Amino acid sequence: MELGYGGQATFQPQQTQGYVLCCLCGTNILPNPSNMCVNCIRSQVDITEGIQKQCTILWCKECGRYLQPPKHWVTAELESKELLTFCIKKIKGLSKVKLVDAGFIWTEPHSKRIKVKLTIQVFNGAILQQTFVVDYVVENNMCPDCNRQNANPNSWIACVQLRQHVYHKRTFLFLEQLILKHDAAAQCVKVRDIHEGIDFFYANRSHAQKFIDFLQSVVPIRFRADKQLVSHDTHNNTYNYKFTFSVEIVPLCKGLARVPASTACSAEIVPLCKDDLVFLPPKMAASAGNLGPFVLVSRITNQISLVDPANMRTHTMDAPVYYRHECLALASQRSLISFIVLDIEPIRAGNSSKSGSATPAGGAGGGGGGYGQGGGPGGGGGSGRYQLAEAQIARVSDFGKNDTVFYVRTHLGNILHPGDTVLGYDLTTAQLTGIDYDNHMSAGGRVPEIILVRKSYDEKRRRRAARGGAGGAARPWKLKTLEMEVDDAATGQRGRNEAALEADRERFMQELEEDADMRARINIYKDAQGLAQVQLAAARTQAAAAAPAVPAGLMEGEDEEDDDDEDLPQIPLEELLDDLEGLALDPDADGEEEDPSAGQASGAGAGDMDMD
Repeated sequence: MELGYGGQATFQPQQTQGYVLCCLCGTNILPNPSNMCVNCIRSQVDITEGIQKQCTILWCKECGRYLQPPKHWVTAELESKELLTFCIKKIKGLSKVKLVDAGFIWTEPHSKRIKVKLTIQVFNGAILQQTFVVDYVVENNMCPDCNRQNANPNSWIACVQLRQHVYHKRTFLFLEQLILKHDAAAQCVKVRDIHEGIDFFYANRSHAQKFIDFLQSVVPIRFRADKQLVSHDTHNNTYNYKFTFSVEIVPLCKGLARVPASTACSAEIVPLCKDDLVFLPPKMAASAGNLGPFVLVSRITNQISLVDPANMRTHTMDAPVYYRHECLALASQRSLISFIVLDIEPIRAGNSSKSGSATPAGGAGGGGGGYGQGGGPGGGGGSGRYQLAEAQIARVSDFGKNDTVFYVRTHLGNILHPGDTVLGYDLTTAQLTGIDYDNHMSAGGRVPEIILVRKSYDEKRRRRAARGGAGGAARPWKLKTLEMEVDDAATGQRGRNEAALEADRERFMQELEEDADMRARINIYKDAQGLAQVQLAAARTQAAAAAPAVPAGLMEGEDEEDDDDEDLPQIPLEELLDDLEGLALDPDADGEEEDPSAGQASGAGAGDMDMD
């Protein structure tokens, strides 16, 4: 009671909260629309009412995709977040509640059942939370793409024809490894190996265009797109086309293939490959800073790298520049011959050169044939990859016949030593042709007698294989291959030559051993069988080293063999990856291992690509 104005007392009643009894348990509670306590509400009210508890999802067993209505098919692995999202979207009635948690309950993969445990909340005067399970029944339903493919395995919408009309397939061997590393052929319906290239078939034009973009990132190409009308509906103006992409890899000369008009084809091309000898046209040589004109192709990635062996100057050009000024390859690796290095001396800045002269042994080295005398930038010294040097060499075929030696300037001074075997072009006996080359000769231009290209390890490999040394026949590594079908037309007169294909595969693996940059751009896997053979051979070598001493005359040959093994390039085990797919994890597996030779087959951050 309070005293108000004039001494009058004012009465203010005390307000209290009203309580009611729970209609079920009789507990005092605050009034609410249900007149039940929280515990009774949780026990009596089902907040999951109206939410779908069982669903049916359609799954294609051919491609492993799920149907997302109306006609979209999504890819999701079992118990993945993508599959969980897909399953939650299938539930009707979840929009009225708050989803707190969701997760899978393990089921047998063959049970065709997927169980998802959901936790939801509802705020209706009190926060109610409840957990329940939704069952999904998986039904098999073939998607339209797989249905079309099974009805007609040869059905395709787009085809990428990759061609290289040369005598070897080492370019495709390396390209295959790049495709496998980047999984560029994941959407491919079929891959066909033909005589002079590979065909990639796709069920969607966009997939083929994506593959073309990948090829452009690893090799300079030029392609042409054609389409052929298959059928059309005049009532609703719908047309069905088949698309063909003809891809040219660095063409040097082009010829038109004569085929029926209804057949799409690739142009006949002669690609520019690694270690090719190229004569630069005057305009291209001037734009490259008066390079060459006789240069070697050092590397082909999405750009073409050229090097002048006379002064180590390099130049790169991309595909558009090359196609505006196409140049011919005067000689390829087939024209390489073997030379023996008699003496070699690095060239320092300011040293004179007697490069290019040929004299009998003991004669004076004349001055001038071949290249210029090292003037201009890069005329002396060395770089991280090359070292300019003057070498005295002789043909291997001349031993025992004559005493002719050559004095040449080379960019291989950092790897050549007296006694080594080196491969090069002998321009004194080669038949060189070309419009630009003929004009150069008509104007009195000079031509080098010998151009050295790369060091050769063939003789040392033959000696190691003959004595059964480590790696002579077995390698501790292997390569994966694409699943390709061989064209029936490739078995004819101009078909596959298995001996030549095996020789290309062996040369490709040797290049991987010699070039660290080349193998850094692909995946190379451990071969358990080959690794066991190498380790066994190494154990035998250690046992022989621990044996009692033998006469010095016998040790000389063994020391020479050990030096050969040390000099031979090999792939370190640290660079090899574990082949998880090749592990026999299934207890019912027969335990058969993949043949190492089967993994050495045809083959772009996409990264750089060496084409031989």
